[in-house]
Amino acid sequence: MPTPPLIAVTGSTGAVGGRVARDLAARGIRQRLLVRDASRAPSLEGAEVRVARYSDADAARAALQGVETLFMVSASETADRVEHHRTFVEAATAAGVRSIVYTSFLAAAPDAVFTLGRDHAATEDVIRSSGMTWTLLRDNFYMDMMELFAGDDGVIRGPAGEGRCSLVSRSDVAATAVSVLLDPAAHADTSYDLTGPEALTLAEVAEKISAVRGHPVRFVDESLDEAYASRAAFGAPRWQVDAWVSTYTAIAGGDLAAVSDDVERVTGRPAQSFDEFLGAVS
Repeated sequence: MPTPPLIAVTGSTGAVGGRVARDLAARGIRQRLLVRDASRAPSLEGAEVRVARYSDADAARAALQGVETLFMVSASETADRVEHHRTFVEAATAAGVRSIVYTSFLAAAPDAVFTLGRDHAATEDVIRSSGMTWTLLRDNFYMDMMELFAGDDGVIRGPAGEGRCSLVSRSDVAATAVSVLLDPAAHADTSYDLTGPEALTLAEVAEKISAVRGHPVRFVDESLDEAYASRAAFGAPRWQVDAWVSTYTAIAGGDLAAVSDDVERVTGRPAQSFDEFLGAVS
C-alpha cells in the first residue's frame, strides 16, 4: 500500500493550528508539525516534529522535505511579517511542496482599511506566484477575541460606529482547513471567505456577551483622535497602533460586513453564530 501524502502543519502550538493538528491526528492522518520550540509541540499520534522559523530559509526547506501539502498559519504580527512569509513560501517551493493552504483575511487587498489586511494581500501574491497550487482561507475577525476587546471596565472602545462584522469562530476556520487538507486538489487555486452567518455591530456584540456572561459589557464609539490617545499608554510602535485602530475603522467602513456560506459549502455544516459560540464556551 502506498504511503499517504504527508501534510505539514504550522501553528500547532496555537488556537487554529492546534485544532487542525488534533483533528488530523484523530483521523489517523500522518503529519509533520513545524514549530519554533519543540518543547511546546503537542504530542499527537502520527505526528513528527520539526523546528523551523518562517524567517529561516534553510531550516524551513529542510523541515518541508517530503511534504505534499502545507497548512500555513499567518505569522504573528511584526513590521516585517511579509518578508518572513515570503522566505517561508519560497522555502516550501524549493522543498517540493505541491499545495499550500494559507490563513488570510477577509477583504485582503493592497489598500485594505485594516492595515494587516495589506500584509495578507502581499502574502497572497507571493503564494499565487509560487508555482504551488493554493487555497486561501480568508477569515474574518474571530468570535473568540471579542471578549478580550473589552477592557477591565467591560467596555469595548473603538471607532467602529454602527458598522457590522461577520465574525467567525476559530473552530469553523480549523474545520474548513481540515476539509481542504484532506482533499487539496478539490480546492486548488480557490479563495474562501470564512464568516459567521450574520454581521453584527459591536454594540450588538457587547449586548450578547452581557446576556450570556451575566456582567455588563458595552461598546463606546471613539473618534480617531480618541482611539489613538486611548492606546498611547501601551507604548506600541506606530504600525501596531495603526493596526489596532484600523480594526475598528474597517468595521465602520463596511469592509467586514459581508456574510459568506463558504464554511458550510466546504465543511457541510453551518457556521456557528455568535450566540452559539458564546453558549459553547460558557
